[in-house]
Amino acid sequence: MKLLITGAWHPTEKQLCSLREMGHEIVFMPDEKASLPLLYEEVEGVICNALFLHHPIGKFKNLSYIQVTSAGLDRVPMDYVTEKGITIRNAHGVYSIPMAEYALSSVLAIYKQTDHFRVAQNDRRWDKHRGLRELYGKRVCIVGCGSVGSECAKRFGAMGCEIVGVDAYPREDAHYTVMLPVAALNDALMTADIVVLTLPLTPETHHLMGREQLELLPEGCVLVNIARGGVMDTEALIGTLETRKDLIAVLDVFETEPLPPESPLWTLPNAVLTPHNSFVGEMNEQRLFNLIEENFFHESK
Repeated sequence: MKLLITGAWHPTEKQLCSLREMGHEIVFMPDEKASLPLLYEEVEGVICNALFLHHPIGKFKNLSYIQVTSAGLDRVPMDYVTEKGITIRNAHGVYSIPMAEYALSSVLAIYKQTDHFRVAQNDRRWDKHRGLRELYGKRVCIVGCGSVGSECAKRFGAMGCEIVGVDAYPREDAHYTVMLPVAALNDALMTADIVVLTLPLTPETHHLMGREQLELLPEGCVLVNIARGGVMDTEALIGTLETRKDLIAVLDVFETEPLPPESPLWTLPNAVLTPHNSFVGEMNEQRLFNLIEENFFHESK
């Protein structure tokens, strides 16, 4: 297979050799926005992230295999992929561990008032805080019970939390106290101390968290979005955070990225922002290669 690898993945020379030994001819393209280093019709397989946002997939006449480096498929025209029978694989499970650690650590930082103590340390003040909270016994609603959601469930569960899952395909799962259908989302939100969004962005999940859902959140709830920005209605979120000072939103993803400087989210005291960074971990590259290698192995059988 003539395989186009974009700068979305940075394989080692050893990993490239492994792919070549499997019979693949490698062409590397550092920037997905740049011109292709070969003819479109020469490409038989790609390892990419947002390549098809910059290059129409219809130009790849002989494309038969796509490996995306993201967990989501929202940057790929799936209708075309399905119509043409192109095999597509995502990065299932690659980023789940660091994302789950991010969700847990973000909530702990809020509950344990780490910002307060950092400021006090910088000011050399011995300043106790009597408002620290415990995770133990809290009800965590995880919306999207795939790989990322389940890694979150494991970690919050280990802290003694009650885990309520909401998923399009509810199932029995030892890591969840109960798993509910999406139709029960509003009921689940009404009793949640913590809400973690880990669901994929699809036409059905776009703005799933709207004004109605946000207004249902109990006093003191912490909302964490590590899914996609589009699952949240940004304007509704801003309005809710401006009026509900008791709520805290931890946001790693946004409808527009980078987040525009003029966005009110930057200055809201009850919004904690990071630049789509929750997936980062030092083991990602090895996990991604292991997955790519396994997928190619099964594809060749």
